[in-house]
Amino acid sequence: MKTTTLLNTAISIALFHLAAATVGAQTIDTMPPVVVKTVPEAGTKNVPAGETEIRITFSKEMDPGGFSFVGPVLGAEFISVGSPAFSADQKTCVWKVKLEPGKSYGYWLNNAKFQNFRDKAGHPLVPYLFSFQTSKE
Repeated sequence: MKTTTLLNTAISIALFHLAAATVGAQTIDTMPPVVVKTVPEAGTKNVPAGETEIRITFSKEMDPGGFSFVGPVLGAEFISVGSPAFSADQKTCVWKVKLEPGKSYGYWLNNAKFQNFRDKAGHPLVPYLFSFQTSKE
């Protein structure tokens, strides 16, 4: 019994050190990008209806040729007034849309199937659920 417990403890410690070494080998450059800011802020209620810019800021410079707005997974579809594009810093995606009053909007930015939001090195964005609600007027 003591031998089994000792062996299990030794294996657990070895696996912990192996996992720590693997994670420790990554750098910001090799990790996938993440969403750091959205406008409107995700989860906001009472966003003004009408023409607006959806702005999504990422943690890294992104490949300007790919977008994966997957949905809508909640409520209404964005009414596009233009095409999504990246700002000069390549970190912020801007999409001019028209929002309807009293609607919920929800889109995945990347998901298991669609992963076109990628950084310059080709790492796909960690999937992010972007949702908000417009005011009734």
